[in-house]
Amino acid sequence: MDKQCCRLCREQRQIQCIGGADNRTYFLCERCYLIYVHSDHFLTIEEERKRYETHNNSIQNEGYVAFLNRIIQPMLHYIRPGMHGIDYGCGPGPTLSQLLKRDGISCADYDPIFYPAQIWSAYDFIFSTETFEHFFSPRDELMKLSAMLKPGGYLAVMTECWTSTEQVATWYYTRDPTHISFYHKRTLEYICDAFGFKIIHTDNQRVFILQQK
Repeated sequence: MDKQCCRLCREQRQIQCIGGADNRTYFLCERCYLIYVHSDHFLTIEEERKRYETHNNSIQNEGYVAFLNRIIQPMLHYIRPGMHGIDYGCGPGPTLSQLLKRDGISCADYDPIFYPAQIWSAYDFIFSTETFEHFFSPRDELMKLSAMLKPGGYLAVMTECWTSTEQVATWYYTRDPTHISFYHKRTLEYICDAFGFKIIHTDNQRVFILQQK
């Protein structure tokens, strides 16, 4: 056990050191089930930028579009033209906002490295696709995201969940050096309890649509 303070629930007890698929040090919080990487392994902003710029994420990439549609399609049951949203962590090639535009839905682009635009505090919906695993401080980010939504607003999250520590030890998700926070389904349940959300749709693997209570 370690005296690390969990970056999500701030619990200072029951923090277990575990192994991933690389040589980084990982901690598992036995309260909220967040797994996170020791800060010694954090990349610099420039190192992150170079890594993200190698991604082939664009509207011309049919595989990437199909991947985003795994969360866009269920979200279309809840959002409609006239609403305003944001793609939080859009990366160097904003795609999700362009796809939503085809359905007449307005969605701004934000990324702390590539699109550091001004953020409002009254969005109807927020998409955060393959972004949660990059959060240095999940608690701070979730406080920010919660404050950005209107009452009853939607937070659409895509991040692959871990299922067992044995799986984490060989998990491809831990081979990406920009991935530093990993979530269990119980972590999403904790997030709902702690930040005032409820899960209204999930595929029980990586797609979670939350609604603010």
